[in-house]
Amino acid sequence: MLNLMKTAAVAAVAATVATAGFAEVNLTSNAAGAGTAGALTATSLVEFAAERGIANIQLKDGQTGTKFTMDLAEGKIDLASGPFILPFLLGRAAGPFSNLDKEEAAELGSNIQILYPYTFSIFALYSYNNKGVDSWNDIKGMKVLNGPPQGTAALNSRSLIQLYTGMKSDEDYESVTVSWGQMAQAIIDGTVDAAVVPVMFPGPRVTQAAAAGAMTMVSMPREAFEAENVQKFLNKPGSSPYLVPLADIQAAMGDEWIVISEDDMFRGLAIPGGDLVNKNVDEEVAYQLTKAHIENLDRIKTMAPFMASMKHGLTSVEATGMCGVNPVKYHPGAIRAWEEAGHTIPECAKP
Repeated sequence: MLNLMKTAAVAAVAATVATAGFAEVNLTSNAAGAGTAGALTATSLVEFAAERGIANIQLKDGQTGTKFTMDLAEGKIDLASGPFILPFLLGRAAGPFSNLDKEEAAELGSNIQILYPYTFSIFALYSYNNKGVDSWNDIKGMKVLNGPPQGTAALNSRSLIQLYTGMKSDEDYESVTVSWGQMAQAIIDGTVDAAVVPVMFPGPRVTQAAAAGAMTMVSMPREAFEAENVQKFLNKPGSSPYLVPLADIQAAMGDEWIVISEDDMFRGLAIPGGDLVNKNVDEEVAYQLTKAHIENLDRIKTMAPFMASMKHGLTSVEATGMCGVNPVKYHPGAIRAWEEAGHTIPECAKP
């Protein structure tokens, strides 16, 4: 884990001794909860920027996504680690931004661009082995954790269950919601029999629950996953299909876990996003920051056990959730860095 205090000190020195071509640059960045894929990726950029004398980045994690999305759009901060659903809602004056004038919201939304994409988390079904859950249909009649009482996670969870099994919440199974911080305990103490919530492989929540007993994780069923109506749902704003080799997930989760799929692939619903930037950030700075990220992908993927499965370093539409209804485009400086490194940036993701 990176040490932010040490990094800040290094950043100050690096900015002072920056080589010719780099003036001293101070940037501000926000991220949500510490220890998440977003916060760790944003933290890594602080260190890389300091090492290379690109900028001194002042990072605040544990921040509220809706607030820092607005701050980023207004230019009050320079960078933010966030899911794509937030700029989408902002640009549409929807959800937490519904009080905005639609024209104003559209203009604000267009101020947000991206340096590099990655996955924040993936919806999956898991439970203790003794619950006998080997398929999504096995949760019939059970108490199922769907997410927190507020937000979109519980809605996504219930929708996925209905799409894959036809079962409706509180008719075919009991829907349970608790806060993010209470989820692991709800699984451990038997408040719920199974969970369909966002995970990382392995994230803190599943690791905590697994310490109390052997667990099983179940991939989304292939036939349902590939159905046209399900693909439409998986590609809705703020979501993307997640498809990786089953062996990768099994290796990440370890021998204590049983990971089930009908073939050699693991399927889920991903929450895509990335490190976002205000479009007015200098192009050369954006280029250098993105270049630093690309050239340190191996380091990023070893920051935590789950980081290797968060799709860092991929730029295809399928992997990133870019294009379509997603309004976010790459910053011109980021495009230059990616293409210089040999990656293809889809035309639909360019401003």
